[in-house]
Amino acid sequence: MFRSPRRRDCDERLLVLTAVGLSGLVAHADSEFLLQVPGPDAPNAVRHLLQYEAENRAPPPPPPPPRVYPYAWVGCVLYVAVLIGVAAALSSGLVRLDAFDLGVLDAQRVQAGQWWRAWTALTLHLDGPHLAANLCAGVWFGYLAARQMGAGTAWLLTVTGAALANLLEGLLGPPEHQAVGASTAVFAALGAMSAYSWRERFQLPQRWARRWGPLIAGVILLGWTGSAGEGTDLVAHVAGFAVGSLLGATAALPRLQVPLDRVPQWLTGAAALASLGVAWSCALRS
Repeated sequence: MFRSPRRRDCDERLLVLTAVGLSGLVAHADSEFLLQVPGPDAPNAVRHLLQYEAENRAPPPPPPPPRVYPYAWVGCVLYVAVLIGVAAALSSGLVRLDAFDLGVLDAQRVQAGQWWRAWTALTLHLDGPHLAANLCAGVWFGYLAARQMGAGTAWLLTVTGAALANLLEGLLGPPEHQAVGASTAVFAALGAMSAYSWRERFQLPQRWARRWGPLIAGVILLGWTGSAGEGTDLVAHVAGFAVGSLLGATAALPRLQVPLDRVPQWLTGAAALASLGVAWSCALRS
């Protein structure tokens, strides 16, 4: 039933069989020890020994610690600078007086071809509390995402995911729908971070709860922070989270991680800023 060069291994399994009422003996043959049982008891003995092996199997080694990128604060500083800079430029009259109207996510105008509003609306806010809330939440989620994916990659996925979510909302929503604010970007960052972590754990020998934990936690945070408050644009928050999750899971694919690692973080960060700059350039020329 079992053989081992050490008698102790056979004695342990004989004790297991004895505990369930099966008889057996340990014999020595050549350079190993054999655990033997009567023929009629063999099926039951096999079943109990397999159960014993399963219960005493060594747990899989813990997964390697996740990679942590430095300079995550840089993206947060630029995020704050962009939002405050746009607010200051509009309030002080440094740009066209109708710049706010040119940048708002206006579904009717998006459906007419003004795609850039999906980007410009991310930088606009209705008042101080609206701006402050998105600054705090964006720095929180953005910093965590940047530590996980790198500052440039995280913010490129955040801005792109939020803009695509706005674009979908503008194209598919009623023509009278209007919206502004960086909250869509906040939840795009949360979705990208959650899905990226989930996809990285996908192949690890862990229980399902550990593998799916990041994505479940992201959904819980979405429900907790994304549905509170009067006038909350729940559709935009859910869309931002969904598109961000799709981009984050895609970026975590092994076949894409290697080429992404070769792209400097400053370059992907510059691409995120450039997309906002191009959008505002189109808006101010319209």
